[in-house]
Amino acid sequence: MIDSIDRTIISILQKDARTSHAELARRTGIAPSAILARIRKMEESGLIRGYEARLDPKRLGASLVAFVFVHAEERVGGVDTGRQIGRIPEVQEVHQIAGEDCYLVKVRVADTEALGRLLRESIGSLPSVRSTRTTIVLSSVKETALLALPADPGARGVGGRARRRGPARPKER
Repeated sequence: MIDSIDRTIISILQKDARTSHAELARRTGIAPSAILARIRKMEESGLIRGYEARLDPKRLGASLVAFVFVHAEERVGGVDTGRQIGRIPEVQEVHQIAGEDCYLVKVRVADTEALGRLLRESIGSLPSVRSTRTTIVLSSVKETALLALPADPGARGVGGRARRRGPARPKER
């Protein structure tokens, strides 16, 4: 379980992983050494899995986003095809899904020609892939890697009032 201080640290780091321990200490009101210990604990437990720079795909020539539904011939629950797809550099996400298809794959490429090559030469050439269906993204309204943090049970509700626990009482007249 994480407490309110861990929640604050995670919230700050999700928005800017380069925030210094001194700044985290100032914003949480605890010592930098305690911040370091808390972050290490969250890293060791796997809660914080890593840090990465977010790049502008358009500036790198990968402005086309597409989602590819992949139907593969493998045993139920098998993920070998998904692992193979995940090794393709243009693939950003691979999700095993329920339904007719086996995987939902997010890819980024330069243009429709590059997408066609990716589908034919990389994804489609895998022996277990039986078919693909592709949806090209016209524009993205929201795209984030930030996770919504679970509510703090001790947090105050709207307007600074503590949330009531248990059944609501009828209003007095």
